Order: sequence, then structure tokens, then C-alpha cells
Amino acid sequence: MNFPLLKWILIFLVNYALICEADPRISEAGLVCGTNRTTPAIIIPQFVKLMEVVSQRVTDHDWGNHNVTSPNISIYALANCYQDLPHQDCLLCYAASRTRLPRCLPGKSGRIYLDGCFLRYDDYNFFNETTDAAEDKVNCSSSIGLASGQELTTLNATAGNLIERLTVTAVNNGGYAVAHLNGFYGLAQCWKTVDKTGCRKCLDKASRDIKSCFPSKDARALMAGCYLRYSTHNFISDPNEGSSSERMNLGKISSSYNRSSLNYKYENLEQATNYFDPSTKVGQGGNGSVHKGTLPNGKVIAVKRLFFNTRQWVDEFFNEINLINGIEHKNLVKLLGCSIEGPESLLVYEFVTNKSLDQYLFDKNKVKILSWEERFRIIVGTAEGIDFLHRGSEIRIIHRDIKSSNVLLDENLEAKIADFGLARCLAADKSHLSTGIAGTLGYMAPEYLVKGQLTEKADVYSYGVLVLEIVCGRKNIAFAEDSGSLLQTVWKLYRANQVTEALDPLLKGEFPAEEASKVLKVGLLCTQASVALRPSMSEVVQMLTCEDYQIPEPCQPPFLNSSLLAGGSIKSTIRSFVSNTHFKLDESSSYNTNTTGSSSMQSSSTGPHRSDEFLLKESENRK
Repeated sequence: MNFPLLKWILIFLVNYALICEADPRISEAGLVCGTNRTTPAIIIPQFVKLMEVVSQRVTDHDWGNHNVTSPNISIYALANCYQDLPHQDCLLCYAASRTRLPRCLPGKSGRIYLDGCFLRYDDYNFFNETTDAAEDKVNCSSSIGLASGQELTTLNATAGNLIERLTVTAVNNGGYAVAHLNGFYGLAQCWKTVDKTGCRKCLDKASRDIKSCFPSKDARALMAGCYLRYSTHNFISDPNEGSSSERMNLGKISSSYNRSSLNYKYENLEQATNYFDPSTKVGQGGNGSVHKGTLPNGKVIAVKRLFFNTRQWVDEFFNEINLINGIEHKNLVKLLGCSIEGPESLLVYEFVTNKSLDQYLFDKNKVKILSWEERFRIIVGTAEGIDFLHRGSEIRIIHRDIKSSNVLLDENLEAKIADFGLARCLAADKSHLSTGIAGTLGYMAPEYLVKGQLTEKADVYSYGVLVLEIVCGRKNIAFAEDSGSLLQTVWKLYRANQVTEALDPLLKGEFPAEEASKVLKVGLLCTQASVALRPSMSEVVQMLTCEDYQIPEPCQPPFLNSSLLAGGSIKSTIRSFVSNTHFKLDESSSYNTNTTGSSSMQSSSTGPHRSDEFLLKESENRK
């Protein structure tokens, strides 16, 4: 049985499921930056003022225009979502366009066409402009393929008829129309500032130009006053779609936000990061990017930008600002504030100087080789941070994504736990939560992964894996042959009384053997299959810091076992693994620069589910 094949099949299925998520259509169809430039000091402050008004108008009406004037320059801007887009998707599409368009600065003009919205600024009043001989263009997409033979004949006839129908309907329908005809789908959208005559003129030109894309099965006409698209793919949205629970959670966020002192102005954070200049970017993950910024008072901060197209956006933002607001500990990254009033949501953290732990352990070009003393201090600090989450405040917080990329290192290489987007709180009278799984393969506790039962011991398990990685300098691969599992390697060496052979060769033998053996033993204790046999994090801290603490003998940890698959059908295994569950693959989301780490997996399922893929070996004879 080729077990790595299962890994790639599962990754394909997960990615396929992710593609099927609700889509705010933020793919970039075209970006045009003007060649006339001015100085940043002249245009950027005006641009920020302009976008502040436009953003509010888009929030209120799904489109907006405005202009600002100063002695040195006048700027006009227009944003327009396509009318089939639901309101929340419109806001997300606008946020994406608002994020990308500043690439044109300090140019005096720029326009960006996304598949769901349009945004433009210029130094003259272009609001009634319909066509532009210099900048109008078509985008003939090849991603869906080209028609040939009989297909081409059908495309010429059907797409041509569809385009004509769209043009006529849109002109008589306030500048907007969608239609489908014999497997072809189309959308026409004139900007709200263009009158009926201008709309007809723009769409007539768009109709002529877009036909030059035949035999492409997908094409867009990008005009000064309108947008036209046809495709064999149904890209059209239902404008009535929405989520009442999403709006409810947004209300909770707004209420909490307005009552707190977390308030940061979006434009101030833009300026602090030089308008999110790529040179300020210090990390990229599946849920956004992180930029280094400097406030006017000289304080250095980390600004996390959240890019989501589902209610997960709300859930994770809500978690971060409500769970860890006001919680302070030397081993937790401090949340300083947030911004929810701009075109995208931002979280503001203290800036941690030395990036993330995974870069010290797994990067080919390591930042530096950590000594044993440094590794031990990181292990203890991380344990103390998790222990504080579990019992140091009024609520019990389960992090759910303890891993090397979520442990940041300060100027003294002290550990600070980051990224609380997946965290959950556990009431004092609850033994566990039943929830959809979320976390990173390789770090997830077996009872949580298989049954959806979440307790503090899920963090303990993840911590145990992390400990073994820190000591051994080797990643625990989620999908690995039995002989390649880090947990199994350490377990075998432990049973053979040779556990120090597992230590990172880069240490070159420079470590206290007794202390190293103790740490590995603690790591094995934390990764036991039985929840009851795992220690609490407070016990872990005592094991690591108290010399006379009696550490019990560990039992065998669980392994991902491919031999079980050899006697069964791979199809049934995969079906068991993904049944009634929706997964999301996600890269590390703390502010590190390495995005090739373990894949995170999030499920929207709330009920228990079981996978025969995982052979959960409970305790064997203790050695």
C-alpha cells in the first residue's frame, strides 16, 4: 500500500471542498496603473481621506463615489460591486480591491477589476466616462479552456446571443443584467455614475470587443464605464444569500469593540505599515498576512490582516478580540487592539522580534541553531503559557493550534504563544466540548480528531508533539510511514533506553543527558493516546522545573498506521475520513515568513465522526 498516495488524495479532496465555499469573487481580472506620478506626501493623505468616505458608502449601498481636493491635487474615486453579489461578499470584494489598488500609488490614477467589483481613483472627474480607447481591454481567460470544432460553432451562436441579450436588458434595467443560455452564463454591469445613454455606449463597445476572445470559454470586457463577462462556468451569485448568524456575531464584535479600549483607526494602521507595503510583510498564512508597523510614538507593532470569505472570518476575529483581550502573561503574545471600521479587519499585536520557532527548527537556512539551554527555556516558557490559558484566568481557554509556527521568540528567545483564532473557552462545569475539528495535522489529539471531543488535554497532546520536535529538530509528519513517525522513533528509542539518540544532531552532543531524557519522557507522557494518562499543563511545568518531581512512565503514543489500510479499500477509508465533514487546509497563520509548514484543517461539522484510518493504540506493557 502506497500510504503517501492517501495523503495527496486527501489533500485534493480537502482543497476541492474549499473551492466550493462561498466565493466573494476576488480574483483579479485587470489592474491598470497610470504613468503620471507625484510625491507620496502629496497624494497618500488625500487617498486615505477619499477611501474612508468611499468605504462607508460601499458599506451602506454596495457602491460609492467621492472626491477630495487640496491645494496640490484633487482625487476622485468610484467603487462598484456587481449587483448579483450578496452584501457581505461585496464588502469582502471591496476590501480586496482596496488592499490591492494602492500598488498604483504614488501614481495619480489606478483602476482594478475584480470578478465581483470595481475600484478606481484618478486626478480628474471620470464619473461619467463610458469608454477609454487607451485603457479599455478584454481578458480572455484560458483557465476554463478553448472551444474547437462543433463547440466553436455553438460558442459563436450561443455566447453571441447571450451577450446581445445582456446588453439590451442591462440598458433597460438600471445598468445591470445576468442571464444564462444553453450552458453559457453572463453578467453586464454599468457603473452607477453612468447614465442610460452612456451605459448603452459602453456595453455596445464591450460586446464588440469581447467577441474577439472567441474561442475562449470565459472572457471579460473591462471598460471605463462598465464590465461584461460570459463563461461556461456558472459564476453568478444570489444577491439574497446571507447569514443571519454572521450578522449577529458582527453585532457582538461591534458591541464588544465599542465598549473596549482596543480602538485603532484603519488609516493610522495603514500609515504605520506604509500602506501595507510588501517590504513590511513578516508573515503569510491561510487566514491573512502580518505586517510590521511603527506608530507615530515609535512603538513597533504587528498588524494582522484577516482575509475570509465565510462566517469563519467572524468566528476567528470574535475569538481573538474577546478571548484574549486583557489577558496578559509573559509567554503569550499581547493583543493591543483591532480595527473593524475600515475595508478589512485588522488585529494589532505587540511585535515579537525573533519571528517563529519553526524557522529555527525546520528551515533549510536556519536563523540560528538553538542551544540546549535555549530549547529548554522555550519548552518551559511554552508550557507556562499554556498552563496560564488553562487555569490562569476566570475562563479556561483551549488554544487548539499549538505548533512551532505559533510559538514566537522575543529578543531574548523567550517563547510567546500566538494566534488565538481557533481558541475555545470551556465553562467550569463542562468536562469537554463537542465541536468540529480544527487544528493542524500532526499536532491534533486522537480523541479530538476522531470523536470531536475537546478538552485541555488536546493542547497537552499538541504540546507533547512540539516538545519532541524542539528536542529532536525534526517535524512530526502527519501522514508518514510507521518507520518515519517522530513519535514512534522516540518511543522505540525510549523503550530501548537509548532515547538521547533522538536528539537533534545539530546539538553535537552538547546537552545534559539526564535533563534531555526527562524532557523527552515528558513529551511522550503528553502524547499518550489515553486522555486520562496525559498530565495537566500545571503538572508538566512541575515536571520540567522541579528536580525531585516523580515523573510516571509513559505508555505508547498513538501512531498513524498505514498497515490497517492494506486490508481495506482506500475509497472506503477516504469516505470514512471525510464523511459529514468539511475540511479546510490552511498554512501557518502566525507572523512567520515560512509558509510551507504543516497543513491546518478546519471542519464545520459539529457532531462526532470516526475514522478507521487512525489506529489508536492504548497502553501497552510499561517498560
